[in-house]
Amino acid sequence: MKKLILIIAVILPVLSFSQEDQLKGIVLESSDNGENPLPGANVYWLGSSVGTITNDDGTFALPYKFSFTKLVISYVGFKTDTIDVTENKYIKHVLQASEELDAVTITSRKQATVKSYLQATNTFTVSSDELLKAACCNLSESFETNPSIDVNFADAVSGTKQIKMLGLKSPYILIATENIPAIRGASQAYGLSFIPGTWVESIQITKGAGSVVNGFESIAGQINAEMVKPVSDDRLFVNAYAGVNGRLELNTHINQKISDKWSTGLYIHGNMRDQKFDKNDDTFLDVPLKEQINVMNRWQYTNAEKGVVSFINLRYLNDNTQAGQLDFNPDTDKGTTNFWGSEINTESFEVTTKLGYVNPEIPHQSIGFQTAFSHHDQDSYFGLNLYDIQHNSFYSNVVYNSIISDSRHKVKTGLSFTYDHYDELVNASTYERTENSVGGFFEYSYDNLDKLSMTAGVRVDQHNRLGFFVTPRLHVRYTPWEKSALRFSVGRGKRSANIFAENQNMFSSSRQINILNSGGKIYGLDPEVAWNYGVSYLQGFNLFGRKADVTFDFYRTDFQNQVVVDWENPYEINFYNLEGDSYANSFQFEFNYNPFEHFDIRTAYKYYDVKTDYNSGKLEKPLVPTHRFFANASYETHVKDNAKQWKFDATYNWLDAQRFPSTDLSPSEYQLDDYSPTVGTLNLQVTKVFSPNFEVYLGGENVTNVRQSNPIISADDPFGANFDSNYVYGPIFGSMYYAGLRYRIK
Repeated sequence: MKKLILIIAVILPVLSFSQEDQLKGIVLESSDNGENPLPGANVYWLGSSVGTITNDDGTFALPYKFSFTKLVISYVGFKTDTIDVTENKYIKHVLQASEELDAVTITSRKQATVKSYLQATNTFTVSSDELLKAACCNLSESFETNPSIDVNFADAVSGTKQIKMLGLKSPYILIATENIPAIRGASQAYGLSFIPGTWVESIQITKGAGSVVNGFESIAGQINAEMVKPVSDDRLFVNAYAGVNGRLELNTHINQKISDKWSTGLYIHGNMRDQKFDKNDDTFLDVPLKEQINVMNRWQYTNAEKGVVSFINLRYLNDNTQAGQLDFNPDTDKGTTNFWGSEINTESFEVTTKLGYVNPEIPHQSIGFQTAFSHHDQDSYFGLNLYDIQHNSFYSNVVYNSIISDSRHKVKTGLSFTYDHYDELVNASTYERTENSVGGFFEYSYDNLDKLSMTAGVRVDQHNRLGFFVTPRLHVRYTPWEKSALRFSVGRGKRSANIFAENQNMFSSSRQINILNSGGKIYGLDPEVAWNYGVSYLQGFNLFGRKADVTFDFYRTDFQNQVVVDWENPYEINFYNLEGDSYANSFQFEFNYNPFEHFDIRTAYKYYDVKTDYNSGKLEKPLVPTHRFFANASYETHVKDNAKQWKFDATYNWLDAQRFPSTDLSPSEYQLDDYSPTVGTLNLQVTKVFSPNFEVYLGGENVTNVRQSNPIISADDPFGANFDSNYVYGPIFGSMYYAGLRYRIK
């Protein structure tokens, strides 16, 4: 009963708030298809510094006083309007395209990556323009040009790319689509490759502890992918891609406005790879064979007058992957020792809904409701290892937004519910469990629009396996002087470790799997608990008359408990509860500069200190480089008639030596050095824009042809005791070139 009272206590305070006025509304643009929301429009009170920009759905909110009487709304390419405001009521305004620019044309370059000087959280937004700088055919490949996210191969067999943030793998990052947790549970290993890059409108990346609104699982950070909207996406979009590694992809978007309020979109993605490559002559495919069909149907309802926006998504995925030796034939060799092979067959279906309501009479009050159901079914084998998993998941979240006194003091409060049922087959063993939780959260934000902003949140949850617990989070931003932001954050996270789903690369080896604890409620193990602390400083300035900025970040993650994944015995992989210390220190320095018009340079240096107390002693986490250097340069020519333009992009990554798990117990011919060699890779891409409707691109990944020799231990005896494909520190395939085209009808 006390626990229930605590949950309710998180919700009740909002009912007692006194509220002052805040002006809300929506900005639209007029087109042949009617009136559509206009994101990114400037909205501010004339003669003041109080302003904002419209959200993705065209809505805005800003403080209202009786002394504020004239509202200015502007956007590049549209007429700037000044509206007389005599009372606080919901604003619906349509901007008209400018027709008075015969003599002078004003253009503005959209920033590919945007950092905020005002937010309390250390969050930056990656736009679709940044995603187009590389062949980001899926979400796992969308971070190649981003210095804050590390991307590397999980093993030398599956071709799967994994990401890390702050030195920690993706299970410690809350990955969501439109603020609904998405890549978790059964989809943890391969789920990033199930979200096509063209479906992504933007990505928001938050370092450190995230918002309590999105759940308790976030430890290292949060990544949220905003999907393209039927009302603002192209009526028709086609992206075709072909790579020399035999990879072919096709993306098609078809959007239709059904009525003044309803729009729908059909998004179809297909990819395949049916050519076999073995450039290092180890008898194993360098990249797996693959087929995927991915279909999503989106419905969007917008009623600006009543303040209602809603989305309904239906999605189906079928993905089939074959890896292993060149001569492996699944029809004759599956389950035998003729040739080593693997198949990973995944089928999933999901339904998500979102409903948002803004009170037209009291614009500072709004409520949002989200639900998501997914069914994920994976059947797979890796040589003689079997792994099947079925995961049914349901998620719901209701969020109420309001203010205290005035719009400097904002609050969010609500309730969430999660349900997960897992059914796993690991060789001859079965594991079945159900997890469910109900929680309440409260988040207070203060923003004086000048020096200080703060977000403080707390949530309480009752979980059938993790028990009752409290999750606090705090973010503070202070501006000591112009164009600066000093941030501090602290927060706690808690999660269940899905040890088989998250570490499927272990099946591509001959290691024996051992779980050394039996008293916990998740595979006999205890839940993972960690605190994250961070400080960040952002400073913008002019260098030789051009814009520049520098960022210093330091984050530390301290685990109170962790499920240790121990690779230090080459014949075993051991899972056990942490006894001792486990931490990850991450330092990053980033410098961005625009030396001349249309040319941008981004550089970064990162330092990692990630250590864990293993049964054999305190060691560096394997395959985590201590030092990393990143550089990206992009250039665009001036836009000519009919939007003709060239775009050039280059990205260089250098990784320091990485510690290998110990091979001291292996025969001498299978022993490795303690550390890998350093590795540097260069990616290039050039895009030719012929018109607003058509462009082509040509690129190369790892154009310097860096390739790890012999990435698979005992490749000549894959059913022997020493076989292991997990010592991957760099590229396996070597250089990979690709070409593609994009065609759109607005």
